[in-house]
Amino acid sequence: MTAGTGDLIIGIDAGTSVIKAVGFDLSGRQIAAAAVPNRYDTASGGVATQPLARTWEDCARALRALGERIDRLPERCAALAVTAQGDGTWLVGTGDAPVGDAWLWLDARAAPAVARLKSGPLERARFEATGTGLNTCQMGAQMAHIDATEPERLDRAETALHCKDWLYLKLTGIRATDPSEASFTFGNFRSRTYDDTVIAALGLEHRRHLLPEIVDGTRQTHPLSPAAARETGLRAGTPVSLGHVDMVMTALGAGVHTGTPGAACSTVGSTGVHMRAVRDTDVVLNEACTGYVIALPAPGMVTQVQTNMAATLNIDWALALAGELMAEMGVEASHADLVARIEGWLARSRPGEILYHPYISEAGERGPFVDADARAGFVGLSQGHRFPDLIRAVVEGLGLAARDCYAAMGEMPGELRLT
Repeated sequence: MTAGTGDLIIGIDAGTSVIKAVGFDLSGRQIAAAAVPNRYDTASGGVATQPLARTWEDCARALRALGERIDRLPERCAALAVTAQGDGTWLVGTGDAPVGDAWLWLDARAAPAVARLKSGPLERARFEATGTGLNTCQMGAQMAHIDATEPERLDRAETALHCKDWLYLKLTGIRATDPSEASFTFGNFRSRTYDDTVIAALGLEHRRHLLPEIVDGTRQTHPLSPAAARETGLRAGTPVSLGHVDMVMTALGAGVHTGTPGAACSTVGSTGVHMRAVRDTDVVLNEACTGYVIALPAPGMVTQVQTNMAATLNIDWALALAGELMAEMGVEASHADLVARIEGWLARSRPGEILYHPYISEAGERGPFVDADARAGFVGLSQGHRFPDLIRAVVEGLGLAARDCYAAMGEMPGELRLT
């Protein structure tokens, strides 16, 4: 990887909630950051989509805003790297034009395809190659569903990308994906290449031409295009690295791979991601065929992952109940106001009073079990319980969900790092 001569590196993370651009010096110290709220659209039937063009516009806007916070950013930028929300399906066609809106990882429409494919004769072989349980979030399941229900959409496409891949295309003009998403979706985590058996298990052999080149951003970069330079305010020719998927990039930054025995890392965000770093020869694949194995940007190292579909989304739901009720009484309370009260509510409640199943997502659950019909609920309510008890139950439910996920990966970790 050849970098420029500047003293700063830019990281881009296009998440589900926010698209961020962050400037770091060469020692890794954060200098400044800029963010643009991400927007996606939902509809009945489990639809969750996002316009590709708007995503790029918001990314470019975040980069321009970073330039306003850092003096002489274009000439100081030695390189930039991009990651983003994982899974989902971002189709492009002639002239790199989007083929409709992207299906996000939140989209639940592929549930019939998941049910059909999980009973197929090649499902166990697919799981042993990818290390990844099939669920509605993934491009493989989504493409199989699209192929069965609206094949003309795939007929119009030339390449199937993920979110970070789309941004990389807009930054460099190169259609590519990284080793992590390529291997846990369509390939083998040991070889980090596409796998014929996996593609056959998904019934997508006739769509293989849609899969892009795999580019390892730790070894190869492409220059920022003149068009992208104009839109971002950066300098054309700046090296751009295609990062691995956001889950492992976050975990790497939080210290999931430091050589400490028994260390693990949980990301508690919209979804709950629970990870431990192991050698690819030491992966333990469960009988239930759930979880992910995601390649780290280090030779022979992967993260074994279990993800519960909805984490803080459960808390957001509970707080929205309070906020909407207060609004009906003429009292306005922002989300931040309500978050600030959580510690007080926890202090006024007792542990273990109520059990809450944190399956608030319309897509159900994906870890450590997969059930698109799983739904949230409280067990053990009595007339003496009040709102603080419900909040505690939701928070405890997220802790129990994390424990379930680690139990599916072997021994409990001796050290847990949170981000």
